Amino acid sequence: MVIRPYGYAIWEFIQSALDARIKARGVSNTCFPMFIPESYLSREKDHVEGFAPEVAVVTYAGGEELQERLIVRPTSETIVHESMARWINSYRDLPLRINQWGNVVRWEKRPRLFLRNTEFLWQEGHTAHTTEAEARQEVAEMVAVYHDFVSEVLAMPTVCGVKSEKEKFAGAVESHSIEGLMPDGKGLQMGTIHYLGENFSRMANVTFLDKDGEQKFVHMTSWGVSTRLIGALIMIHGDDRGLVLPPEVAPSQVVIVPVAAEKEPELVMSRVSEVAQQLRGLGLRVQVDDRDGMKPGAKFYQHEMRGVPLRIEIGPRDAAQNTFVCAWRFTGEKEHLSMDALETLPDRLDDVQRAMFEKASADLGEHTISVHSKDELIERLNRQDGFISARWCGSPACEKAIKEGTSATTRNMPYEHTHEEGNCIWCDDPATTTVLFAKAY
Repeated sequence: MVIRPYGYAIWEFIQSALDARIKARGVSNTCFPMFIPESYLSREKDHVEGFAPEVAVVTYAGGEELQERLIVRPTSETIVHESMARWINSYRDLPLRINQWGNVVRWEKRPRLFLRNTEFLWQEGHTAHTTEAEARQEVAEMVAVYHDFVSEVLAMPTVCGVKSEKEKFAGAVESHSIEGLMPDGKGLQMGTIHYLGENFSRMANVTFLDKDGEQKFVHMTSWGVSTRLIGALIMIHGDDRGLVLPPEVAPSQVVIVPVAAEKEPELVMSRVSEVAQQLRGLGLRVQVDDRDGMKPGAKFYQHEMRGVPLRIEIGPRDAAQNTFVCAWRFTGEKEHLSMDALETLPDRLDDVQRAMFEKASADLGEHTISVHSKDELIERLNRQDGFISARWCGSPACEKAIKEGTSATTRNMPYEHTHEEGNCIWCDDPATTTVLFAKAY
């Protein structure tokens, strides 16, 4: 997948906004190698088995066959923990919180752009702690960071919860996720946060001398989001005319298009420049589209397709009368405003950001449905209605049977759902939890 400049600019805004939130928690950025000795990965049986079908392996390099094969990283836990074993000696070295922005490779059998690529961009955080309680607190805080970031910056609602044993990260004690619902009724995992316990620290021998003088294994976490967020952004907010970008991540928040400028070019372009300068002074990202040989209608179409939140049109009459035309991408509304209204545009773009989140939240609520029988579950999943909330026994065998019978998977067990007493929706054993089911990509 090649990400062109406009798409990569969206990723840069995602990266910048999330990176600030991560660093605010005392996390430092690092960089680890892409090639991992196979022996590092093979130390952890569950981790190896979980990633084996997706691992790409380098066997030949430098003109000769390698004595030890190299894994092209599907994730970096094993090589990060190898370094942590050297860095951590005492409780004074903890907690250790690091993050890296990079790319990983997972050999997808059925790749989908942005959603399931062989190679994708992401960030991955890795932390080490003295106690289980501290590590679990790290997990809870990072769930909140991801949830708030996706809500506030990308205007996308998510459901936070715990993954099932079958769906958790390979080698983790417990996995948590933020799950989104796409307009086609499919679920999308948009971020994961894992409590690794001592599983990986025992594998890599990451120990510390505690205050009581005892040598102990650290408790670890890892967490990440990827360019999959762009795929979710496109699907949740897009329409038949193309992208609809939240102002927070739009490369251009405002585009100014001169109209009929050839009639009075100096007057029109002077006013365009004045408006652009004023809006930039208000902190907005502004593009002036004064390309020659392209009609305004063609420009309007292109900027609508690219999801620019606000288009401003200025012609000779507007320039003479101190007015301009606003065209809002999210609502499709157009209005004539006076130049005095320019100062209101940052607040109105904030209103658009909130309105996009509210619309997406209403869609999520409307398409999250509780069912109380096996037949109703099958019917709803066949119709691909969205998230299906149901009682579940928690058994991996039952989960496997549901997937084979419906092609649906458990998304997570939401924190905020109240569990109703009763029997499992599928096997009729006593239910232990309430889970969201959905078909996925």
